[in-house]
Amino acid sequence: MATEVRQELAQLMNSSGSHKDLAAKYRQILEKAIQFTDADQLESLKAFVEAMVNENVSLVISRQLLTDFCTHLPNLPDATAKAVYHFTLEKIQPRVISFEEQVASIRQHLATIYEKEGDWRNAAQVLVGIPLETGQKQYNVDYKLDTYLKIARLYLEDDDPVQAEAYINRASLLQNESSNEQLQIHYKVCYARVLDFRRKFIEAAQRYNELSYKSIVHESERLEALKHALNCTILASAGQQRSRMLATLFKDERCQQLAAYGILEKMYLDRIIRGNQLQEFAAMLMPHQKATTADGSSILDRAVIEHNLLSASKLYNNITFEELGALLEIPPAKAEKIASQMITEGRMNGFIDQIDGIVHFETREPLPTWDKQIQSLCFQVNNLLEKIRQAAPEWAAQAMETQMTQ
Repeated sequence: MATEVRQELAQLMNSSGSHKDLAAKYRQILEKAIQFTDADQLESLKAFVEAMVNENVSLVISRQLLTDFCTHLPNLPDATAKAVYHFTLEKIQPRVISFEEQVASIRQHLATIYEKEGDWRNAAQVLVGIPLETGQKQYNVDYKLDTYLKIARLYLEDDDPVQAEAYINRASLLQNESSNEQLQIHYKVCYARVLDFRRKFIEAAQRYNELSYKSIVHESERLEALKHALNCTILASAGQQRSRMLATLFKDERCQQLAAYGILEKMYLDRIIRGNQLQEFAAMLMPHQKATTADGSSILDRAVIEHNLLSASKLYNNITFEELGALLEIPPAKAEKIASQMITEGRMNGFIDQIDGIVHFETREPLPTWDKQIQSLCFQVNNLLEKIRQAAPEWAAQAMETQMTQ
């Protein structure tokens, strides 16, 4: 049967006629090849591809027929379709510039098959082969954005956040140009996941929390986003940003129905958290969130140690390394190292007396800071009023007089 198809194709390639008539005859052969099964179907389709990429066939006909060819293949068994896709990409490569649209379609379908098989990396690499920026074809913004997001998501599934971040960064350049609200949501979800995988937990928490308020997102998915926001906040390094995020989540009544609410409450109220209180929460974490840090402790352990240290700084004026280590349930040397790092990074106020082996904590009152901010705002308002007086003195005088008589 496959031999018969090859013969028909050879005869047709050497015949003459109008483009319309030739295209109709090629289409009949394609439909015949599709009807075959197993090996005959595969060999017939390969023969058809070889004919279409032959330079003797008019480009107008071959493009049209390869487009038809691409619409039929998703209906075939995945194994056959995958073999034909790979064969087509190989044969079309020398003339790939002439068939960019068809190649893009083939790569999208092939990536879908790999994705169904759970072969995330191959699915991503197939999509990477689409020349979205360098080809002659001009792809619209939504198509490019959607493809970059797919690639990023596939690399995340393959536990490769570095590659995922590279493609989400490309998507970032396009997302403001798209008015597709669904794509905007996909972008925000993917970006939050990339930040999460890259252990940029506080940034991820902010993105997840933003998603939890989007009305276009289903209610159950909004709650899931809120859960991820809470988990990421708990795992984030202690500091002002994390404290603000803890306050935001603690005031969100929806968090009360989440399993990790108990830990959120303890962290927000600056209570010391013991290791045995974390077992249930640790079991809920995703694999990448269970990774160990350079000193051998888990991300969660490190976050809780930093939280407990910050809580201790609000309970004590000073404390020895020995006592601090006992409080944090870690060796004194490790307690000193973490305290030193937090002070250096500006996440905790204090200083270390290494001679006496003591950490001294400093508390900065919020009122002086607020006073300075209010003072700065008043100066800015005064400057603005002065500029108004200069630009419209009559109006300013009248407004001032009205204000004084009230």
